[in-house]
Amino acid sequence: MSSAASVHPGSLLVSVRALTKRFRVRRSWREVARHPLTRALQTSVDAVTFDVQAGEFFGLLGPNGAGKTTLLKVLATFILPDEGEVRIDGYDVRREPDAVRARVAPVIANERSLYWRLTARENLELFAHLWRVPSNEVPQRIAEALDVVGLTDTRRKMVGQFSSGMLQRLLIARALLPQPRVLLLDEPTRSLDPVSAREFRRFLREELTSRRNCAVIIATHNADEALELCTRVGVMNAGKLLAIGTARDLVQRVGDDRYVAWTQTPDHPALRGFGRTEIPATEESVRSGWTPVSVRAVGGERASADILAELVQAGVPISRFERANVSLAELIEAVIRTAPENGGGHNGAAEKGRQ
Repeated sequence: MSSAASVHPGSLLVSVRALTKRFRVRRSWREVARHPLTRALQTSVDAVTFDVQAGEFFGLLGPNGAGKTTLLKVLATFILPDEGEVRIDGYDVRREPDAVRARVAPVIANERSLYWRLTARENLELFAHLWRVPSNEVPQRIAEALDVVGLTDTRRKMVGQFSSGMLQRLLIARALLPQPRVLLLDEPTRSLDPVSAREFRRFLREELTSRRNCAVIIATHNADEALELCTRVGVMNAGKLLAIGTARDLVQRVGDDRYVAWTQTPDHPALRGFGRTEIPATEESVRSGWTPVSVRAVGGERASADILAELVQAGVPISRFERANVSLAELIEAVIRTAPENGGGHNGAAEKGRQ
């Protein structure tokens, strides 16, 4: 067994190199009878490469079927890769799965393995023994885990009476018992209301990365999680990692340099020279009398400053001029559209993440 180096802030915890995973395609009985020797395979993860450091939140974004969950399952040793190399804290997932499992904790949304007729403490006691936590350390680890997730006062409450947010916190507490170095989260706020989700994200950011220096890999469709929580994100589609970088950098890179000008004359001729696109009216725009209009400013901040000056000089009344928000769906679609295999030239972000 290889020895992993001690972990320090910023040190490498997850190393994925050319990871590929294929599954056999399900066939009907008729197809099997006609072609019994045919073995069709579908690639779920296709030559994916990236690194994650200690104390880093790394987000996996992409449409359903992109390969995010399969990738997490490989990292958790639930399934083995067909090709490539994956190391967790220096240990190989294929050759040293026991060492990897001692360092990785997966957390799945809507987990059904909690026992609803037991209290939070009783649940944690059960799983602590299943994880072979030393008996003399169990009480202290449980107390610390419940305190970390803010469930100390509810330790005697039946889990069946917990809210969705409390259940998610308990799942995190359970994952912390073996003191993992890497936490894997698959859409952790999917069942939470907006307030609970925001509190949960704050807890994850402050406790797991800042205090415990874990590496957290999160698969999400939530824009707030990607923009507010993740240090970097990777955009996947059809098993490929198409781009990697900070969420805000990717938004600016694929956002077509779009800006929003709030004006009282949306049909002004000067606006037409900048790719003017009218934005649907909002309650705010109707109430204020200022209409948002989208314009393109190719060339970054310098170009946007020049356009604003030109519009003002042309007599266009403008109350606000700001970069347009790009939704998570638009980000994913833009990265997919501009990927090299789709005829685009957007490969710099992905290459940056492979170095």
